[in-house]
Amino acid sequence: MKIEQLIVQQLYNSKKVSIQDIGTFTLSPDVALPSENDKDAVMPENAVSFIFDKKAKQDDDLISFIVSQTRKIKPLATSDLESYSILAKQFLNIGKPFPIEGLGVLQKTQAGDYEFIQGQSINAKLEAAPALLKEKTEEEISFSTPPREQPGTKKWLWIILFVLIAAAGATLYYFLKKDNKEEKLAEQVTPVTDTLAKKDSIIKTTDTASLIKPVVPDSTAAVVKNDGYTFKVVIKEYQNKDVAQKAYDKYTTYGHKLLLYTLDSVTYKIAMPFNSPLSDTLHAKDSLRVFFNARTYIEKK
Repeated sequence: MKIEQLIVQQLYNSKKVSIQDIGTFTLSPDVALPSENDKDAVMPENAVSFIFDKKAKQDDDLISFIVSQTRKIKPLATSDLESYSILAKQFLNIGKPFPIEGLGVLQKTQAGDYEFIQGQSINAKLEAAPALLKEKTEEEISFSTPPREQPGTKKWLWIILFVLIAAAGATLYYFLKKDNKEEKLAEQVTPVTDTLAKKDSIIKTTDTASLIKPVVPDSTAAVVKNDGYTFKVVIKEYQNKDVAQKAYDKYTTYGHKLLLYTLDSVTYKIAMPFNSPLSDTLHAKDSLRVFFNARTYIEKK
């Protein structure tokens, strides 16, 4: 509802209304607002009087009436009324009349004062105001409809899910590659002297020491001969004879009795012979696997 309609309605209710910095309107006590069906109603002559007052204060009753009809908070209602007063003065100061629907017209005199000319018709639409306010109230309290989902929400969820899956895949690939690399390094001959010394002391304290009855191999890498052992544990395999010989020389300096041989001149093997019963093969293989950190296996006669 317009501010001017509320001003007119309040004037009919309280018979007196002040507009800030403009003046005060007073309605004759015997004038009543006609019903909506009375379309031919005419406002009696001199029913409304106006007193010009540039220092007119805010009308607290009018502000309270605006709050009750618009459901606005008091500061907003006060601001709306001030805006209406400013607009009216702008019209009047440039010499234009300022109409108030259902009431009359304000205009500025040559002396600079404001005068009021009463209208003849009465605004019968004022009675329909509560219905409009009711619709406004229902519209304001209708918060049951859930907020619509933003168009880009699902898109961002899919992007985040894709990034998380990619990160998990990259992490898994990194650890698998790392384990594979460590496994390959374990197959190469890279023992450190102090590490071998510690491992040598460990194996000598195990029961495998009583099982090892090494046989001195030939000095050349040839087809291995059986010099009385029942089986041997293959420790390392190499594709290069020089590398195999170097590893063999290093291992034997620690007191190990080993064999260096090849069966096809392609793969060179370093093995430790045993003349223990075949039932001890598993024990011997596992002990050497731990000691040399290698994939050991058994070769019989």
